[in-house]
Amino acid sequence: QLQASGGGLVQAGGSLRLSCAASGRTISDYTYTVGWFRQAPGKEREFVAAIGRGITNYADSVKGRFIISRDNAANIVSLQMNSLKPEDTANYYCAAGSGIILSSRRVVGAYGYWGQGTQVTVSS
Repeated sequence: QLQASGGGLVQAGGSLRLSCAASGRTISDYTYTVGWFRQAPGKEREFVAAIGRGITNYADSVKGRFIISRDNAANIVSLQMNSLKPEDTANYYCAAGSGIILSSRRVVGAYGYWGQGTQVTVSS
């Protein structure tokens, strides 16, 4: 089970840190890829960032502003979001999957486990 937290309301230019905690399963770096996705009202769920086997991937829209990291001991993956923009407003989801090849990390269907969303709202 995955639990996402850390969302909230922030002004443009501000920062938030999202956390994805796993229970009942150890999402070690070697076994699982963990990704963050987001979905705004009326839009499809889109890839934000992923981490696995020491390799990180980012959507172009967040590259240089967001940082994904993991604490294997705590079984948590975090998403540090800096320089937030109003267009970052969405419900953010964390997901995990095993055996995901690098080219599939941006694909929603590649992930077998999903947490509930945490809402991020960025005001202008």
